[in-house]
Amino acid sequence: MGMKIAEIKEMPTKDLLERVSAEVATYNQLVLNHSISPLDNPFQIKSLRRTIARMKSELRERELNNK
Repeated sequence: MGMKIAEIKEMPTKDLLERVSAEVATYNQLVLNHSISPLDNPFQIKSLRRTIARMKSELRERELNNK
């Protein structure tokens, strides 16, 4: 389900930025759907949230290293 850190580190920054916004949109949709009718697998939300956090951490690290 979630992406591995190695996969995230290999992605170009531009792709990573696009992927973060796509994942956040997916996450928001999942949370919204879950509030209306509970998902079969609520762990999906947790997993997606962690993936987004990993991607944002990698972006921040790149930002700091490129200054």
